[in-house]
Amino acid sequence: MNKIEIKTSFTAFQSVEELPQDVQTLMQQAIEVRKNAYAPYSKFRVGAALLLDNEKIVLGSNQENAAYPSGLCAERVAIFHSNAIYPDARIVKMAISAASDTNKTTTPIPPCGGCRQSISEYEFKQNTPIEIYFMGESGEIYKSDSIKNLLPLTFDKNFL
Repeated sequence: MNKIEIKTSFTAFQSVEELPQDVQTLMQQAIEVRKNAYAPYSKFRVGAALLLDNEKIVLGSNQENAAYPSGLCAERVAIFHSNAIYPDARIVKMAISAASDTNKTTTPIPPCGGCRQSISEYEFKQNTPIEIYFMGESGEIYKSDSIKNLLPLTFDKNFL
């Protein structure tokens, strides 16, 4: 028997103002689009902003539905929309901001498992990592250089 150890690392920024200028702009857009979330059930609003290699920015916010789990997370709304309108563009960076209507979120909130799998699919498809920045409503922001930090044992088309 062998023990396998998997290590991940993140960069922590203390505030939005500490981010590089281009990421500040991206995160501000994620914060703004978070307000467009349709979250009458969870009261949990998420905004995502993607920077593509063609310099376009694509936004998404979570969209819920009374027929759970028919809604869709902000990250997947943005990813799927970006591929629909710019199928040949690569995702370079992703900014995510999450807030609750019922309590203040001050710790970085990462993508859910389903979103991690979708991000992984597109990282695999484009064969380049996606920088992921995520935060709550305020407070620290974490940066991951690739989805592999958040989902180290990925499942992709090679297993099919």
